[in-house]
Amino acid sequence: MTAPVVRFRVDFSTPCSVGPGKIALLEGIHRAGSLSQAARELGMSYRRAWLLLSSLNASFREPVAVTATGGRGGGGAQLTRFGRELVSLYRSFDQDTQARAARAFDTIAGQARGAASGAGAARLMRLSGR
Repeated sequence: MTAPVVRFRVDFSTPCSVGPGKIALLEGIHRAGSLSQAARELGMSYRRAWLLLSSLNASFREPVAVTATGGRGGGGAQLTRFGRELVSLYRSFDQDTQARAARAFDTIAGQARGAASGAGAARLMRLSGR
């Protein structure tokens, strides 16, 4: 049986929200040190990634990431302390939420069409980090 997966967005104010896509982008920037590389890894256009990062930076009093223009020495992007804290808090809340959903829906999760069972479910849970 596969545990249910909860996807959520945190709305801080009307123009300021953070969800799985923006967090994945920030994690990609942290991993790659590059906005363009993070976009490629996520299968999104550079323009889309730039717009998401720009909206994140405009949404908070502190920037979540800083960028350097490319060129001869190369560009790059890196998360700020605030950006790393945002990702950490979101992921911590996400883990708690996923665990709570697994417990809350345990009795009916196997009733979902296409629900995996046995060893296949255990493998899916390992792959998803649950």
